[in-house]
Amino acid sequence: MTEQTLDRISDLVARACKAGADAADAVFVRSVAAGAGVRNGVTEELERSETTDLGLRVFAGKKSAILSTTTPEPSRFDGLIEQAMAMARVLPEDQYAGLNPLAQQGRFTQNDLELADPAEPTTEQLLARARAGEEAALAIKGITNSAGSNASCGRTEVFLVTSAGFAGSYTRTHHSNSVCVLAGSGENMQRDYDYHGTVWLRDLKDAAELGKSAGEKAIARLNPIQPRTGRYPVVFHPRVAGSFLGHFAGAITGTAIARGTSFLKDKLSQPIFAQNVTVTDDPTRKKGLRSRPFDGEGMQVAPLHLVENGTLQTWILDSRSARQLGLQSNAHAARGTSGPPGPSATNLFFEPGTLSPAELMADIKEGLYITEMMGSSINGLTGDYSRGASGFMIRDGKIAESAAEFTLAGNLLDIFASITLANDLDFRFGTDAPTLRTDALSIAGA
Repeated sequence: MTEQTLDRISDLVARACKAGADAADAVFVRSVAAGAGVRNGVTEELERSETTDLGLRVFAGKKSAILSTTTPEPSRFDGLIEQAMAMARVLPEDQYAGLNPLAQQGRFTQNDLELADPAEPTTEQLLARARAGEEAALAIKGITNSAGSNASCGRTEVFLVTSAGFAGSYTRTHHSNSVCVLAGSGENMQRDYDYHGTVWLRDLKDAAELGKSAGEKAIARLNPIQPRTGRYPVVFHPRVAGSFLGHFAGAITGTAIARGTSFLKDKLSQPIFAQNVTVTDDPTRKKGLRSRPFDGEGMQVAPLHLVENGTLQTWILDSRSARQLGLQSNAHAARGTSGPPGPSATNLFFEPGTLSPAELMADIKEGLYITEMMGSSINGLTGDYSRGASGFMIRDGKIAESAAEFTLAGNLLDIFASITLANDLDFRFGTDAPTLRTDALSIAGA
């Protein structure tokens, strides 16, 4: 089936070139997803979906157009090509457009990244996982309601063919459990959750374990105080610490740098983090949630150190943004079926530090431990940062009472420069960080 599909997409690209396109590429995505959800013992969701999407991009000189369809039948290829070519001829030129000249040559249908799990849970098995998670959470004393428990799985096949000689495909699977519950009542009601997603089913955390964790977290958040306004050391739980990597990655994409809309645009080869901080993007990690054998333009991928010893090493580049900057792509193009490639991170993470989380906060007389953030006010031009948050007070080096209804504010340049990382890195979200501490934030509270 894989070879037949590649042949079909290759035929589309060849026919586009015969019809007058100077170059062309096509992306085909086929996916199957299933899920089950319960709330307070009642089944709320049973779903299964199957989708197919095909995107064709054609070039007429420096003009290009993209057309997508959900019915990838060869009998419709000529009409798709005709429409795409007509669009390309009337659109303005883009001097940076074009296929990636560094893409691999040949056909690639195998890889050793272990991205495809043959396990396919039944609907009954998904429902049983969802129920087990909720039951474990509701069994915790003080839990008063459920916001839902879900289990899901999916399989996605990706095919990419270019007129420059690349044809490749890969399959990725995904399995997940999530539980969200409420504790207390009335104005004292608090909510929390736990979630886990993996490529392989056998690596997925037990649903009941997640439910118990979600319930305990919700109970711990009861009776929060509002911290005093001031400036304190702030420690971030791993599930929210990765957000700083998201802000960092957005600021070093080639498109942001080329447009001049990033607060890091003049920081290449300069220290922006503390000296012992390293940031890596690794699309080759086995069973990685965002791993892939090639990027959205057919380039061979490899691990990339974005920051080494605190110093910014490179931008995240696809071929178009690389041309704008007079550089070469570093195989970080992402591609959908309805838009052109663009630069994007994959498995992005902070390399872990040497201190345990307890050691990281041991010297904090008064501070905050953040477990959840909401809202976002990030100025991409200046790096000014402001977000609502909740979590716990830190007193005399220990996590203390629950805290809520406060805002964190600072500047990302100052935050990055003051980051200290713990040793508890766990690859769980695709963008991952260990427990993280910064002393560069102000708190607006009581």
